[in-house]
Amino acid sequence: MDALIFAALTIWRLLPAYLANTLAVVFGGPPPIDGGRSCRDGRRILGDGKTWRGLVGGTAGGMLVGVAILLLGRSQGWDEYWHADWIGVLWLFFLLAFGALFGDMAASFLKRRLDVQRGQKAPGLDQFDFIIMALLLAGLFGGGWLGSWLFDGLIPLLTIFIATPLLHRAVNIIGYKMGLKNEPW
Repeated sequence: MDALIFAALTIWRLLPAYLANTLAVVFGGPPPIDGGRSCRDGRRILGDGKTWRGLVGGTAGGMLVGVAILLLGRSQGWDEYWHADWIGVLWLFFLLAFGALFGDMAASFLKRRLDVQRGQKAPGLDQFDFIIMALLLAGLFGGGWLGSWLFDGLIPLLTIFIATPLLHRAVNIIGYKMGLKNEPW
């Protein structure tokens, strides 16, 4: 039972990153971040799917999700792994949310270079791009928060490896059924 609780806490701690991508789709819309420009190879830099409204809305939304889980978690005594001061915790939520969206943009840039069109599947890259960048930014600039729990046994890493593609797929199917996404992947 402790393993299930620790797995659930792993997802709980990473909700600002997991939900930033979803919220970017909800808040997104023109203009695209790349302004319609292409690289020297003639392919779009990022494409129409990466927009300023999505980046700002997804980052702000991820940070608000972070504040909500912090307040709920602290009120219930669920999680003591957050920074004590508000500036530090807001910075961490920014790193997770922006990191997720930055990872998604980096993957989009890479997919354009590989001639993978918008909406086409890119197995592995589509499912892990956002969480890897969120974890990288939180690890580099999060003041030790990530290391304080992520490497505490295999459960957090296994949870991320197993839950991320499942959550990604489920959220994409929901977005597709709601008409927010053109593809269910």
